[in-house]
Amino acid sequence: MVKEIVEALNIKPDGIYVDATFGRGGHTRAILERLGPNGRVLAIDRDPAACRYAREWMALEPRLTIVQASFAELARVLEEVGLDRRITGIVLDLGMSSPQLDDPGRGFSFLRDGPLDMRMDPTSGESAAQWLTHVEEDELARVLRELGEERFARRIARAIIVARSNGMLSSTGVLARVVEDCVPRREPGKHPATRTFQAIRMHVNCELDQLESVLPQALEMLIPGGILVVVSFHSLEDRRVKRFLREAASGYPYPPELPVTHDQICPQIERPRRARRPAAGEVSRNPRARSAVLRSACKSRGASP
Repeated sequence: MVKEIVEALNIKPDGIYVDATFGRGGHTRAILERLGPNGRVLAIDRDPAACRYAREWMALEPRLTIVQASFAELARVLEEVGLDRRITGIVLDLGMSSPQLDDPGRGFSFLRDGPLDMRMDPTSGESAAQWLTHVEEDELARVLRELGEERFARRIARAIIVARSNGMLSSTGVLARVVEDCVPRREPGKHPATRTFQAIRMHVNCELDQLESVLPQALEMLIPGGILVVVSFHSLEDRRVKRFLREAASGYPYPPELPVTHDQICPQIERPRRARRPAAGEVSRNPRARSAVLRSACKSRGASP
């Protein structure tokens, strides 16, 4: 949704923008094309491969700064580079990049056999394989149910624990087959392991906690009138973004019977814009975009910088 993101940002030629999920630079490239010589982009990604790509690709681009970090560290990163509370626009694209999905060695895909890793940063934290060696069945079922919205969570958790005890849980292909063999009904057009892989990946990377952390930081770092754009890919993420923006637009929760003015309520953002979805042409070119939802909001112009 690069076109929609650029439109939502309403890019100023001399603005300072943050692409907090660089991936392979599609959004950064589109922003830089619209910036003047005094504009600037800070690109953040927790994936070392994405940062290596960015440094090679933009070695001769003076308007770009690359930082390897989680977007949950946004405020710290901006303070360290001297840009805190000076940001014109922020993009958070919560989807995975195609190189991550297409590389079997990363362990994200059930379509290509590889190690059970699933970490956005393979140098940090516990891999999916490591977590699955010790997680209890009840906890695994909870993760599958809550993060994967998997109706067969208990059945799948039990099958995974059995496979683990038999020494069979060795790769993404094995995990996918374990899930496939124990799911009694299939969703049309969806592999039976889709929700399980989503849930484990989200747990290993603490994705919802990271999202909850970055949203208030993003608003704080924007200048008044600055734009926040968030693209999510499933309902768990989108519900949190929608709720956050609604609460930010509501301002201080005075009791409804008190006679207060709109200015006294102090909303953090102007009324959120209507959610947007990818056009049919984009979905046909890139089926992975079909579930994307774009939400954007403008920081209140009366807010403190």
